[in-house]
Formats: sequence, structure tokens, C-alpha cells
Amino acid sequence: MLQFVDNLLNRVTMYRLVLYYLVALVFAAFVFGFFGLLPYDPTAIAFSTLLIVAVCWATNWIFAKVFEAATNIESVYITALILVLIISPVVATDRTGVGFLIFASVWAMASKYLLAIGKKHIFNPAALAVALTALVLGEPATWWVGGNLALLPIVLVGGLLVVRKIRRFDLVGSFAAVSLITIVATSGSADYLTPVVQTILHSSFFFLAFVMLTEPLTTPPNRLLRVLYGAMVGFLFAPNIHIGGFYLTPELALLAGNVFSYLVSPKGRYMLTLTGIEQAAADAYDFVFTPDRTFKFRPGQYLEWTLGHHYPDDRGNRRYFTIASAPTESNVRLGVKFYNPSSTFKRALASMKPGDKISAAHLAGGFVLPKDKNKKLVFIAGGIGVTPFRSMVRYLLDIKEARPVTMLYANKTAADIAYKDIFDRAQDELGIKTVYATGSLIDAKLIAQEVPDYRERTFYISGPHSMVDAFKHTLTGMGVSRFKIKTDFFPGFA
Repeated sequence: MLQFVDNLLNRVTMYRLVLYYLVALVFAAFVFGFFGLLPYDPTAIAFSTLLIVAVCWATNWIFAKVFEAATNIESVYITALILVLIISPVVATDRTGVGFLIFASVWAMASKYLLAIGKKHIFNPAALAVALTALVLGEPATWWVGGNLALLPIVLVGGLLVVRKIRRFDLVGSFAAVSLITIVATSGSADYLTPVVQTILHSSFFFLAFVMLTEPLTTPPNRLLRVLYGAMVGFLFAPNIHIGGFYLTPELALLAGNVFSYLVSPKGRYMLTLTGIEQAAADAYDFVFTPDRTFKFRPGQYLEWTLGHHYPDDRGNRRYFTIASAPTESNVRLGVKFYNPSSTFKRALASMKPGDKISAAHLAGGFVLPKDKNKKLVFIAGGIGVTPFRSMVRYLLDIKEARPVTMLYANKTAADIAYKDIFDRAQDELGIKTVYATGSLIDAKLIAQEVPDYRERTFYISGPHSMVDAFKHTLTGMGVSRFKIKTDFFPGFA
């Protein structure tokens, strides 16, 4: 069953999945309102949705033109629908309510441009917008999507699909645990169950965690920081937490967490100019870019790449790719495998000419070399999933650092092997052995044969999601501790 779900999730990007999820919630709210299951008239829900989406679209279009920025229309619709679901619906004759919706919509879009540093926004746009409406207009968000039992099953099922897609159970789990513990500890009552039940069934608890807390651009870059981020927001989310007579709202708890995330995360968005395209293997190419400014990263980390193009498919105009180059190289390499048919993103990428630009942001990832230089490692790669290892090995070559590493690299044919020159050079100069497995699978027998001391080693696995899962199963079956298995995963990987 889980494999079936993963296969479905792999067909869409994270952003498209979130968009579908929000559309389903708004549609369900409209239907439930029609049958009296929600305290809102379906006409008000429809009007509010059309108004917020239109204002967000227009505002974003204006700011994108003024700032000459690449825009992601999915992001606009996602922010708009979040506002629809957390601000009470109004009818067209309610002038105050209409003004409230317009004010929030404009500021949600404006914040992405006006409150951005290095072309990267700091705050969750929807959270900032409703915080400003409360401060300036005295109209707080009601977070009505989380207060209705009829919508709760959709909130839960869709939210869990999103979290499974982006593998952020650590973030959501730390938020949930700390918030519920804090709620119980500060309830001031011997009845601990009631405040927990009320929070779970009648608050913004799940929607905030699944949709807004997990926004990639305002999330810290590695697991430890994500856990701290979730715990911080969870603590501040508890309704009894206050500073003097000032009590925090859900959006203020999230905004405080956004500040923490910004302080501990890489800063800014990068514009990269294409300088050339090199064939790395059959149907695989390296796109070589020159960044507009230098940036530091660790071998094995990834970036979110945005390439504007017309009529994007379900995978959208944003994709996550590991940086194939090493920090010691002057250019930035993006290694891409092309399939038939290719996504619209990859077709747009293939049509790029030298001098064309692409933007990238959200440098993140914990799939990096350990600090202990003597730790024994095994790299297992499948196809173009070898890109993080190309970054690591090239880095070790450039700094002339030998490490006890063996790499097992699987491909269908010899023509599919990428970066062989780098890996062969590493074997000659650093003793990093690479075993090329073509036409056959890397199985337990091959691992035991090529790496006799495998129980002493830490395994790094990178490749298609199904391959990564299969190797995790194989290794645990061989007695390798799951704590010694690291996998290359980032949001939207498919």
C-alpha cells in the first residue's frame, strides 16, 4: 500500500501536491457549506476564494514586473488558498470584510519581495499577512479550516500525504510533541485530556503543521535545526504561553520560528548564468553555470532550482537537484538525466543557451561527508543519483584528502556511467575504489564480496526513491544498523 502511495506521490512535485490538497479543502468547504456542515455560506466561500486569488495574482504580477523576478504561479495560488482557509469568508456586500481580504492578499504577496533579503523571503507570506491584519486592522485570522470536524479527515489525509512526500516527519513530530506537552504543562488543570483533545480537534494544529510549518523556503537546512525549529514553534503555539499580557497567535508562533530559521540557514537566492553543456553519460548532461556571487556549500547538498517556462506540467517550474560540482570548483554543475517523455522543466532546461539564466535558492541537505575523516564509508549510487558522490569525490581530490571509501555504482549499460574519469582518478590518487555494476544488480552478495568489513561502515545511498528503499531493506537484512544508513533525499524528489 505504501509503495502504491509513493508511486502516486512521485508523479507530482511537492508544490503541485500542496496545491491539489488546498483546492480539495476549499472545494470540500464549499460543498459542506451548501449542506450546512460548515457555519459559512457557500456563496461567501466562493466569493472570498475568487477575490483572494485574483488580488494575489494581480499583486504578484505587479511586483514581479517591478523587481524583474522569476515567479512561480503555483506559489501564488498556494498562498492565496491558505488565506482562503484561515480568514473567515465574507460576502460581496461586507465592505469591511472585503477590505480585510484585499489587505491580507496584497501584503502576502508584497512580503515575498519587500521583506526579502538576497531575493529570499524571510516570513511565511500567509502568516505575515494575517499577523498584519490583526495589528493594523484589528481583525485576526480565525483559522476556520482547523475548527471544523467535517474538514478534519481531509486535513489529516492530505497533510500526511504532503509530509510523506517531503519526508518532514521529524519537523512535524517535534512541533506536535512540544506543543502538546506545553499545552498540558500550562493548562493549570488536573484534566490533561480535555485541552489536548480540544487542540487536536478544534484548532489550527494540523493545518499549521502540515501546510505552513513545512514551507521549504522558511525551513532550516538540516534535521537537527528542523527539529529545533519545530519545537520552538510548537512551544510558542501553546495558547497559554504569553509575554506579560501578550498572548501569541498561531501565525506569530510561526513567524518567530521563521526568524530562527533565517538566522541558521544559508542566505539569499542565486542567479546562475549558463556557460556550457557537457555530456556526462548516455542521455545525461552537466549544465555548467557561473553564479552571480560566491556561495559556500558542503559536497552533497542540494538547491531548489526555478526555471520559468510556459504551461508547466504537474511537476511545475521548480525542481530540487543536488549540486554536482565541488565547493572547490569555480562553476556550479547541475547533472540531469533526460527521459522520454521529459517533463516541461527538463525540456526548458535542455533549450537553454549560453548566457541564459536560472535561479536557485534554499541550499540544504544533510547528505554530506562526516567530520571524522577516518570513518569507513560505502557509497551506493544508481544512474544520475551519483551526482552527490561526484561532488564529494571531486572535493576530496582537490584538497588531496584520502578517506576509506568504496563506491558501488549501478547502471544498465557502460554508456550510462557518469563521471568515470573523476572516479578512476580518485582510485589512482586517493585509493577510493569504485565498483561499476552494469547489467546486473548490486545485491547482498556483491556488497559482502566487495566490502568484507561492511558491518563497520556507514552507507550512503543515492538514486531513485525505489532503489534507495530497496537498498535500505537489503542492508538492514544484512545486519547493518539503520543508524549507519544515510539516504539522499530532498523535498520533491521523484
